[in-house]
Amino acid sequence: MNDDDTPAPPTATERVYEGLYTDILERRLAPGTRLREEELAARFEVSRTVVRQALQRLAQEQVIALQHNRGAQVPAPTRDDARHVFDARRVVECEIARRLAGRLHAEQVAELETLVEAEARAQAQGDRAAAIRLSGEFHRRLALMGGNPVFVRMLDGLLPTTSLLTALYQPAGTPACVAHRHVELIAALAGTGASAATEMRRHLQEIERSLEEPRVRAGSRGARPRDLFGAYREPGDGTR
Repeated sequence: MNDDDTPAPPTATERVYEGLYTDILERRLAPGTRLREEELAARFEVSRTVVRQALQRLAQEQVIALQHNRGAQVPAPTRDDARHVFDARRVVECEIARRLAGRLHAEQVAELETLVEAEARAQAQGDRAAAIRLSGEFHRRLALMGGNPVFVRMLDGLLPTTSLLTALYQPAGTPACVAHRHVELIAALAGTGASAATEMRRHLQEIERSLEEPRVRAGSRGARPRDLFGAYREPGDGTR
């Protein structure tokens, strides 16, 4: 901290980490996208060493896949991964909801309501990337309010995978996370721990049920990931 009120600016590694984490969470980087160090270094205007440190951290948190001699890549989770991810989210987030029930202050409720309103506006405006970010922030904010940093770290590793799963398996036009369910969650958090946990479970199951096999999605077969780094590519390099 520079003083009592001003946080220290993020380091270069933190800036790259946060940028890539957000790009994956908001699906600006599609599953299967290669993350080349030289391209990322150019994009963020940092050294490849800094990029490598950020990629190592993302890999440790299972946000990206990092393989020896193959480099870094945005993972393409399978349907089995979906089952495991939502099993984990139910364990963590239902417990968070149970512990928070009846304990939220008015300011915290207002903060959650503001997030839900912003998410609903983003959905109405067709800004899916913003809606995804706000939906994830709602769930993460609940974890922060719960006060257990281990739960927060676990959720930080699960949210990007959830976003990738919706990119692969959720039909076009389906909200990544239904805003009205968040309203119902806020209401349930004013009640008992059991009712709050039940509502969280219902919400997560609804998201999981919205995932379909990729073959039912028109136009999805053979789609190439969006290339965000084409501007930095060497002439003649047509690889992904």
